[in-house]
Amino acid sequence: MPFDYSALGLRVGLEVHRQLDTSHKLFCDCPTILSTKPPTLTIERRLRPTQSELGQIDPTVLFEFRKGRTIRYEADPETTDLVELDEEPPHRLNEEAIDIALTITALFDARPMDEIHVMRKVVIDGSNTTGFPLSTES
Repeated sequence: MPFDYSALGLRVGLEVHRQLDTSHKLFCDCPTILSTKPPTLTIERRLRPTQSELGQIDPTVLFEFRKGRTIRYEADPETTDLVELDEEPPHRLNEEAIDIALTITALFDARPMDEIHVMRKVVIDGSNTTGFPLSTES
């Protein structure tokens, strides 16, 4: 017997990961170009676990933290700033990117949420979506 999804109150969301061709990055004014220059900036960090909104620490995060790794990031100042380095709070969201996302939503004939909430994701094993760690040291 098929489910009556309307009766269940099922709501489905779609999460799309795609780099947009905008004039600058989402949280700062850095250009969205792939630098071909050799890195001139090196940052070493030991990432630490933080509590979730519910006050819990993910056991996988704790496992990675206990390895005691130092993560080395290499960057080019042309495409990296203090926001990218997590040394400055994110700037106002790139409105061009928001407009593109809302256009895609309309093309999918989807209904966007009333509010936009962003969260910067830091993956404790060093595999951030930005900064691209080039080596991991034990």
